[in-house]
Amino acid sequence: MQRLGLNQSLQQKLSPQQIQFIKLLQVPTAELEQRIEEEMELNPVLEEGEQEDEGPQAEEENKEEEAPQEETPETEDNFNDQEDQPLSKEDDIDIKDYLRDDDYSGYKMQGDGDEEDDRDMPIPTSSSLHETLMTQLGYLGLNDRDYAIGKQLVGSIEGDGYIRRDLESIVNDLAFSQSIETTHEELEEILKKIQSFDPSGIAARNLQECLLLQLDRMDDGQDVDVIVAKRILSECYDEFTKKHYPKIMKKLDLNDEDYVKDAIELIVRLNPKPGGESSSGMVKNQYVIPDFILTNNNGKLELALNSRNAPELRISRSYSEMFKAYDKGDKKDKKLKEAVTFVKQKLDSAKWFIDAIKQRQHTLLRTMRAIVDFQYDYFLEGDETKLRPMILKDIAQMIGMDISTVSRVASSKTVQTDFGMFPLKYFFSEGITTDSGEEVSSREVKQIIKDLIEQEDKSKPYSDDKLEELLNEKGYNIARRTVAKYREQMNIPVARLRKEM
Repeated sequence: MQRLGLNQSLQQKLSPQQIQFIKLLQVPTAELEQRIEEEMELNPVLEEGEQEDEGPQAEEENKEEEAPQEETPETEDNFNDQEDQPLSKEDDIDIKDYLRDDDYSGYKMQGDGDEEDDRDMPIPTSSSLHETLMTQLGYLGLNDRDYAIGKQLVGSIEGDGYIRRDLESIVNDLAFSQSIETTHEELEEILKKIQSFDPSGIAARNLQECLLLQLDRMDDGQDVDVIVAKRILSECYDEFTKKHYPKIMKKLDLNDEDYVKDAIELIVRLNPKPGGESSSGMVKNQYVIPDFILTNNNGKLELALNSRNAPELRISRSYSEMFKAYDKGDKKDKKLKEAVTFVKQKLDSAKWFIDAIKQRQHTLLRTMRAIVDFQYDYFLEGDETKLRPMILKDIAQMIGMDISTVSRVASSKTVQTDFGMFPLKYFFSEGITTDSGEEVSSREVKQIIKDLIEQEDKSKPYSDDKLEELLNEKGYNIARRTVAKYREQMNIPVARLRKEM
């Protein structure tokens, strides 16, 4: 049975200003200029340059707009709750006439959607791996049929130089897509010709084959290191990957340890990715531009915001003067009123965008100043052991803002220091308690683990249990599983894989 009734509920929606501010706050300096250009293309009212002097009357009207905003603890909330101030004095034009809760198109920036990650990034101009291989394929002088098969094989080579597609599947592809009947053996024969191309090791089907192809290029039949290296990869590949050197010596019936050691050093120098790229495909090159610049001036830390974060923007004077003409004209003209309403929408949008840029600058500086104050000793010298445990909540409490605001700033911004460039999230870390009750940063513990591993005897590397024991002796209360977690975060392999002869 259906019933008709009323249901009262309270909902919270993001205002257009809040949406715009959040998006701008997350944008790094490298992308800010592009965002501003996109907004200027969408909004003709927005111009680049300093605000023009429009006389005493205009100066009085814009006095409140040009005044810098105070950095109160509720800065972000105050920004979001600002009342919409009409630019026209006429009561018959109201922002409510053209703003709806579900229509923010006039205030959105282009690129606010989820397609940000798909934006094209700069790619260096050079011959691709596929083009280089196709050029070499042309030098083989193959007939049309074999050339088509070779082209199919080259097209199956991934960015890192491997063919991971099964040859039987390629046989089927040739039969269905190009009507070429071939066999696994014929495909293998043409593949061997492609594997002779440069770079060495190209078109291998696995790492073992890739390394053996490179060793084949070095083999003159007399180099002992190459001969032993090929035997290790051919007969003891599993033992080699697990660094079971005694088993290798026993299996190959070698009494001299130096033979195995020299051969393994040769294998390690080979290129595991002859294509030069990751297996995921073309790598996008991104250029990092620091958002902050921190300098040590004779023991005094000086923080500056990258100048690209403070663009000069203004509202077009010609569009503002349209309202003066409207005041003096016929207000009953429907078309004129519609045009003025549209311009008013664009004026408000431009004003809010400029305010959002200014608010972005204030929020970035406040957040970074708090981080510098918290980690002052570290920024003086760059000594990682002086990093204090710091979480988002610590900074949020210092600047009186929400944790989510600090998170947006820290997740995508970088700072240039006298000892390198670092992402802000680098300075946030967990805390570990020492025997003395002092809380130290997990980064300090990681650095100690790294130092211990660098100083260890490579023939008998420290296990995680041994590292735990050594850390406990130094006064750090840490469990073995935490040692393993930190080691993995630093991309340091387990003891067995760190072993050397």
